[in-house]
Amino acid sequence: MKDKNLHIIQEVVANTGRFILAASFIFSGFVKAVDPLGFQYKIQDYLAAFGMASWFPSFFPLLGGIVLSSVEFFIGISLFFGTRRTVASSLALMLMIFMTPLTLYLALFDPVSDCGCFGDAWVLTNWETFGKNVVLLLAAVGTFRYRKMVFRFISVKMEWLVSLYTLFFVFTLSFYCLDRLPVLDFRPYKIGKNISEGMTIPDGAKPSVYESIFVLEKNGEKKEFTLDNYPDSTWTFVDTRTVLKEKGYEPPIHDFSIMDLNTGDDITEDVLTDMGYTFLLVAHRIEEADDSNIDLINEIYDYSVEHGYRFYCLTSSPEEQIELWKDKTGAEYPFCQMDDITLKTMVRSNPGLMLIKNGTILNKWSDEDIPDEYVLTDKLENLPLGQQKLESDFHTVGYVFLWFVIPLLLVLGVDVLVIRRRERKRSFINPLNKENKMRKNIVAGNWKMNKTLQEGIALAKELNEALANEKPNCDVIICTPFIHLASVTPLVDAAKIGVGAENCADKASGAYTGEVSAEMVASTGAKYVILGHSERRAYYGETVAILEEKVKLALANGLTPIFCIGEVLEEREANKQNEVVAAQMASVFSLSAEDFSKIILAYEPVWAIGTGKTATPEQAQEIHAFIRSIVADKYGKEIADNTSILYGGSCKPSNAKELFANPDVDGGLIGGAALKVADFKGIIDAFNA
Repeated sequence: MKDKNLHIIQEVVANTGRFILAASFIFSGFVKAVDPLGFQYKIQDYLAAFGMASWFPSFFPLLGGIVLSSVEFFIGISLFFGTRRTVASSLALMLMIFMTPLTLYLALFDPVSDCGCFGDAWVLTNWETFGKNVVLLLAAVGTFRYRKMVFRFISVKMEWLVSLYTLFFVFTLSFYCLDRLPVLDFRPYKIGKNISEGMTIPDGAKPSVYESIFVLEKNGEKKEFTLDNYPDSTWTFVDTRTVLKEKGYEPPIHDFSIMDLNTGDDITEDVLTDMGYTFLLVAHRIEEADDSNIDLINEIYDYSVEHGYRFYCLTSSPEEQIELWKDKTGAEYPFCQMDDITLKTMVRSNPGLMLIKNGTILNKWSDEDIPDEYVLTDKLENLPLGQQKLESDFHTVGYVFLWFVIPLLLVLGVDVLVIRRRERKRSFINPLNKENKMRKNIVAGNWKMNKTLQEGIALAKELNEALANEKPNCDVIICTPFIHLASVTPLVDAAKIGVGAENCADKASGAYTGEVSAEMVASTGAKYVILGHSERRAYYGETVAILEEKVKLALANGLTPIFCIGEVLEEREANKQNEVVAAQMASVFSLSAEDFSKIILAYEPVWAIGTGKTATPEQAQEIHAFIRSIVADKYGKEIADNTSILYGGSCKPSNAKELFANPDVDGGLIGGAALKVADFKGIIDAFNA
């Protein structure tokens, strides 16, 4: 009961943590995927704050942002559906181990105003982010620790398709939003917002005080000026920035200021109160702007002049770059200066186009989606283009959700209707007709360090004669000391009795005195080898890593490992048997599914070996079922159902039938009883009853 309660607690920890992480990573990955340029700017902020901007190529922040948001989304979806549990839980844990101390540093020293973990969708303070990450780190530890207890919504056979589709979807979404504009706009400059209202401070609220700093140059000398001491036209504009002088209430839009480049006048109010249409070409760094659609931009300007609409190009670039742009593109439209961050916030495109009227944003376009002459066939008043384009975020999220879910439902449908139905049918048949199960019933004898060569040959002959006139209903294997193998193998009927070794080395060959390699074992004609026996673990200190090498070498030489696992008395009394055998299985869980399907498992309760004690049939079934469940978690139900699991704890003719009747006990690994033909055959005959 205590073990069952512990198992339930572990399942709750794993699955609660799994859903907390899934919700966080799906949301985080999604909101960053729909705004790849926004995440790029945040990464650039980080690199600049830590003095690392020059360490990476210019494309790194954008590409790295897309990859990271895609990985987050993949982790979230994988954890939600219970696919790729080891990969997803490991990635989640590694990310949280990295991000938690990083956000503590941000909270303490504030090099970046917010971490950007949820993009612009949900801005947290650095301390809030750190608290959130502590919770996620704890969830990640619990989920990783008990990842095998995370239940699946998708079968193992279909999880690769879900993973591939998830990555395809999130990458496609990111590149679509990069080429066009974010399908969801979390910024204060979204369509339908009034810029003037976004700058309004409620009555009684104390506003923050900002100051625009202009960097100008004259005769090679650069100086900083404010609007109060802005110099004459003999000075050349270099750069501008906005600085916070005094913190107060911050309206959503607090740094929107347009300065006419020719006059130096602030024309913000004039632009925002104009009752007519105004096109704003937004190019935060005009020297980096894409000029592939410049003809369309020039046509928009000509259209504006023809119909009496205003048109301004807003940029933070210096005058020499503006002049180069004019020379390159033939631009005749007026230029204005704005803060670089504001421009990047307004439109996620360089350049991008915004249409406003009386301060209200009616529409926005990326440079890949600028309206052409086939759209601009009349005045804006008479075109859909000139009307406010409104679409609720709820509908947009619904559309994106359907884009993702509808193909996924097809995958789930195939999974539920075909694959799982087939598995259920198989699981229904097998319990009723155990002899039809695909895995083999096996009785294997372990002679240990007994019998001289002559005695071993005699014992093998006697067993061969005992089985000469009958065909057992199970596979029979005898595992002998190495000196017997070459002599015993040709003596027995290979169709009825297989021969194996009791051990092999963890090295292929070399100066290892006294060791016997897997290749040597195979050269005798033997087909099996016992590995990981409790006596080898206890007396010779065989570890998970050593046994992993032995298993791989055995398989490489065509041998079938009989891999032993089991707990000692103290571990059984502490109800740690499940934990112990799961840890021991690490030696074989590094194998591919194909290689794992070639091995035989043997559970040996160490406390029952040579002591006269025997696990009850119920105890044997319980632990065997657990072993099969962790195999299913790792490799899938089909491989688990086809894996033979033997019982190896003081099995005798008197209890063999009862033990073997359990659905998950597929035979025995027999010690002392294997040295007496009558006893060994009595155990074999348990499958004939």
